[in-house]
Amino acid sequence: QVQVVESGGGLVQAGGSLRLSCAASGSAFSTMAWYRAAPGKQRDLIARITSGGTTTYADSVKGRFTISRDKAKNTVYLQMDSLKPEDTAVYFCYVYILSSGVYWGQGTQVTVSS
Repeated sequence: QVQVVESGGGLVQAGGSLRLSCAASGSAFSTMAWYRAAPGKQRDLIARITSGGTTTYADSVKGRFTISRDKAKNTVYLQMDSLKPEDTAVYFCYVYILSSGVYWGQGTQVTVSS
C-alpha cells in the first residue's frame, strides 16, 4: 500500500548543492529519514525528522545538510550544501509508519566530483 519514491540525485562539483526529495504515498508517516551507502558499504543514517519535527544529523553532515518535511504531502527533503567527494553515495529514503512498519525507497545516486 505504501510506495516510496526518491528524486533529485545527480552529479555535482565539490562545493555545490543538491536537494533530494522523497514522497511516500498510501499513508501518513511518523518518522522519515535519509540514509546513504557508499559502494560496498552498509547504509548509515545521515538525517532524521520525527512527526513532531525533531531532527537528528550524523556528525559528518552537520552544518551542511538540512532535512525538512511537508507532512500534508508525506514528503521529506534533504538540502545538501557544501558537498564533498566523500558525500558520494546512494541515498535512500526511510519511512516509519507507526501502525504498519518500515518502508524504503529504491535509492538515488549522488556523485560529487573534485
